[in-house]
Amino acid sequence: MEARVSEPKLILVFSGKRKSGKDYVTDLIQNRLGSDVCGVLRLSGPLKQQYAQEHGLDLDQLMGSGLYKEQYRADMILWGEIRRQQDPGFFCRLATRGVVSDARRLSDLQWFWSEFPRQTQSVRVQSSDETRQQRGWSFSAGVDDAESECGLDSRVEFDWIITNETNAPSLEEQLRPILKLAEEAVSLTAMDQ
Repeated sequence: MEARVSEPKLILVFSGKRKSGKDYVTDLIQNRLGSDVCGVLRLSGPLKQQYAQEHGLDLDQLMGSGLYKEQYRADMILWGEIRRQQDPGFFCRLATRGVVSDARRLSDLQWFWSEFPRQTQSVRVQSSDETRQQRGWSFSAGVDDAESECGLDSRVEFDWIITNETNAPSLEEQLRPILKLAEEAVSLTAMDQ
């Protein structure tokens, strides 16, 4: 008999531009809540794994932040777009609990809103271009002006907006209501068990 997987109580779907600090913020949340109750899922992980498999590439290097990934980034974006056009939920179905750290397109959010309407909360992480440059970002045509970077810049009302800048309120202060919501979901999960 197969064990029944319970439906998630809360799914936080994060988005933001490259070097905005999405992974940093989601790692903070996971560290606070604990990895036993909160998983961080990256939609780019399954995408990169499938892309590496189909193209005979080194997955570890594609998952890293080095030049290897950068030389394949534009083609990987195009390949991912084609996959999403064929099946908008292709990469999303792999992420069904926890914190999704890298939603890139409206179709990503729409899939979660459709599949988990009560549980899904959207969070946008923002940083200025200057701050992103200090973190190593530089504009790359075909990448930073593509849907994978700009698809959620408009037409979306996020549940939460986190400003990841030195002169903004502390991340602790900005994350407090999100962490409270997550802790309530953890309590509900414990009651169900």
